[in-house]
Amino acid sequence: MKIRFYVGLLFGLFASTLLNAQTIDEEYNAKIKEFTTDPRFLPSSVLGVVDHPEIPSPKKHFGQIIGAPGVMHGTKEIYAYYQLLAKKSPYLSIKQVETTEEGRPIYMVIIGNDDSMNRLDHYKGQMAKLADPRITSPDQAEEIIADSKPVYYLNGGMHSTEMGSPEMLMELAYRLVTSEDKAITYIRENLIVLINPVSEPDGRDKQVDWYHRYTKARTDYDDNFPKSTPYWGKYVFHDNNRDGLQVSQGITKGIFKIFFEWHPLVMLDLHESVPLLYISTGTGPYNEQVDPITIGEWQIMANSDIASLAAQGMPGAFTWAFYDGWWPGYGIWVANNHNANGRFYETFGNAGANTYMRDLSNARYAGDPATSREWYRPDPPTQKVYWSARNNINYMEAGVLASLTYAAHNGEQLLKNFYQKGVNSIQKGKTEGPKAFVIPKDQKDPAMAAYLVNQLRAQKIEVHKAVNGEKEGDYEVLLDQPYRNLAVNLLTEQNYPKEAKFPPYDDIAWTLGYLYGVEVEKQDSIAYDLNDLKMVSEDAVYTGEISGSGSNYYLSYTAQNTVLPALYWLKSENGKAEIHVMENEFVAGPDTLSMGSFYFKGISQKQAEYLTTNFGLDLIKGSEQPKSEETHIVTLPKVAIYHTWFNTQDEGWSRYTFEQRGIPYTSIDKDDLKAGGLRAKYDVILVPRARGNGSDFIHGVTTEFGPMPFTKTDEYPSHGFPDSSPDITGGPGFSGIDNLKKFVEEGGLIITLDNSTNMVAETGIVRNLESYSASGLFHPGSVVTVKIKQTESPVLYGFPETFPIFRGNGPLYRVDLKDRDMMLLQYGTKPLKDEVEYTGPIMGMPDQEIEEKAKPEGGKDVPYVRSGMVRNEQTIIGQGSIFNIPVGKGNVLAFTFDPLHRYLNHHDAPLVWNALINWNHLK
Repeated sequence: MKIRFYVGLLFGLFASTLLNAQTIDEEYNAKIKEFTTDPRFLPSSVLGVVDHPEIPSPKKHFGQIIGAPGVMHGTKEIYAYYQLLAKKSPYLSIKQVETTEEGRPIYMVIIGNDDSMNRLDHYKGQMAKLADPRITSPDQAEEIIADSKPVYYLNGGMHSTEMGSPEMLMELAYRLVTSEDKAITYIRENLIVLINPVSEPDGRDKQVDWYHRYTKARTDYDDNFPKSTPYWGKYVFHDNNRDGLQVSQGITKGIFKIFFEWHPLVMLDLHESVPLLYISTGTGPYNEQVDPITIGEWQIMANSDIASLAAQGMPGAFTWAFYDGWWPGYGIWVANNHNANGRFYETFGNAGANTYMRDLSNARYAGDPATSREWYRPDPPTQKVYWSARNNINYMEAGVLASLTYAAHNGEQLLKNFYQKGVNSIQKGKTEGPKAFVIPKDQKDPAMAAYLVNQLRAQKIEVHKAVNGEKEGDYEVLLDQPYRNLAVNLLTEQNYPKEAKFPPYDDIAWTLGYLYGVEVEKQDSIAYDLNDLKMVSEDAVYTGEISGSGSNYYLSYTAQNTVLPALYWLKSENGKAEIHVMENEFVAGPDTLSMGSFYFKGISQKQAEYLTTNFGLDLIKGSEQPKSEETHIVTLPKVAIYHTWFNTQDEGWSRYTFEQRGIPYTSIDKDDLKAGGLRAKYDVILVPRARGNGSDFIHGVTTEFGPMPFTKTDEYPSHGFPDSSPDITGGPGFSGIDNLKKFVEEGGLIITLDNSTNMVAETGIVRNLESYSASGLFHPGSVVTVKIKQTESPVLYGFPETFPIFRGNGPLYRVDLKDRDMMLLQYGTKPLKDEVEYTGPIMGMPDQEIEEKAKPEGGKDVPYVRSGMVRNEQTIIGQGSIFNIPVGKGNVLAFTFDPLHRYLNHHDAPLVWNALINWNHLK
């Protein structure tokens, strides 16, 4: 007993000595208390910031603590602080992982104890071994787990108006490398913590400049003043968290690089929107291909975090009632899709560092008031809260510390779970159907088949290619691999339950074969000799061929995505070349070319070969020449893409798509419409989807707060890109709308996508379109069937009679029966009631003979919903999906869906490309 007593006494004295060896920064802690508006918002875990003699705290470095009123830091300041920490502390390092579209670096910070930092490559290697159970047996896994450390990844600054996480993470990093508190030491010793300090640096700098330029002086949160800069990234606004399937933007590439280098067991994305702290689990329905182990981890970790905050007396933490857990394209879903655990927080942010009175009385989540006491919210907030930036920091940091603590104490279980999820995936691939997917070599757009292969490989899904035998050239995805569930998720139809109680959080269908226009076959057995398969180890590229003989070149058109950029290239190389579009079928030797195919006159063999090699197009040589009256010559248009200043989300995706495809355009805004003279400058004006109605389009951002320049200055250097304006308030006004109408009357083409069709209909640019409200229709983003109504329309060249498109909850329009020839494409395959021919008796006429119509192939109609879910679909079937409305000498082509949605539905995009190719032949 005496020995135990003295050992305990000595240990207590030693611990006390360690504690006393660290001086608490009383001023820092006093400021935390000062800037926290209520003691209930002040958790004990964020106090105790130490005064380190060699490593400067944020207060020493910046002159203010994190969360100080009116203080927000740009990326250069943030990165400089981490670089200083890396110089001063052996526990932290920083390296660049990616570069944004505007040239800013994206960094990753690594934190761990001496052992972790000295053996980083070892621990990365251990995680890679656990990620693939094919190379690691269960016995080996046990040994690896015993010599591994869980990696925990924190992602900050994704959504630029959610400004707190890049601030908080600096204070957290300082705490993790300086504190000798027992809880912090345990985290440092048992975890490797990765921090992405600002995952969207372009938007961060724009938003910090916006805050200092405009919103820092505001005193009322609900005064309707724009809290956000009009642009975040060069292309993508809030959808930067919807890029996980495309992997198109720098932010996503950075997140993916971090994940696949480290295989973190948990990824926590830090967001701000709802009061006071939401910890993700979601209401469901959960994605069917997420391993149940991950779903269990969501629940236990969320409840552990809530319990930790409750133990510190903090109200307002909740789970369940926000988000669903269905769509796999969020940034941190790279974890859920690859056998790790992706989570997120939503804290209550003020879009800056101001303190506001916030009213929660109208906030409801999953039908319940935000202030009600529920099983998932045991300690609700009051209806009004006086909320500061420091409050937000406190909640975010306390939650993160709780989550890191859980991971540090349960690391062995998390490592086992990670390995087991890979085992489960491989086992499913062996025992359940399908066993494989085949992407046949024969495709209507072979270049898109290669693109699909590359997108699968970007997700680390293994793809093989048949290199021998009769199926040589086919691609095969064998499903006995660690990411089998993701492959199934991406390549099969989604079945969102119609009876789901709450509306989905985002799109509910993403079947890549449909979205890319690529045939993908499910196989319940392996169709190839495995010896004939070779792993695809580099990007797939489709190289076209030239067949036939003769002096003329033809292209059989099947709505290939690369045709329009190929035409622009050809005309830039050879201004004398003539490009003819055939308006009827044409026989060239053994080939019958469909309407819409191309005849090239005056191009060289070298140019033809370039089209095959660089654009993946198959050309045909022949001696025949089509009659001139059966073709029209392509005059490639001068295209403008219009953007509003109040909503730039989708025009950014349109610009990105045009640039990726190599289609030249000019970006224009309200000032260009007001200036007029549009027809002299442009042939086509594309108006991408933008929220709002005709009034919003006319009047734009309210002039109540104007003028508001978005221009680059010495004080605000990040503004003015990708577009600038001396005043973003106001819209084109009635004069601008009149100029737009003159543009089309003088022979121009306006293309409106989805919600922007409101603009032409409600402002009177077109008079034929009438808004249609489909009773009870609920149409979240799904893949559905459409049918061609006007078979000779150039907009529909290359498409079969029925095909799938992607559509969300957009507006619907209709035209009178007498104008039904303006309706090019319809939803579903059945006609509207007023289009069904009357077959009954007619007084004064002899009885009619009724012809029995042939049934569709197989005796069944093509289902309307291909992937996803639509409620009351009968109310949309037969309605128009594309309208071609003549206005003066020109046309308005009005879409009621978005064929350029998030750079995802590539199969739909050629409907726009067709319009551009044939812009002056749409009458």
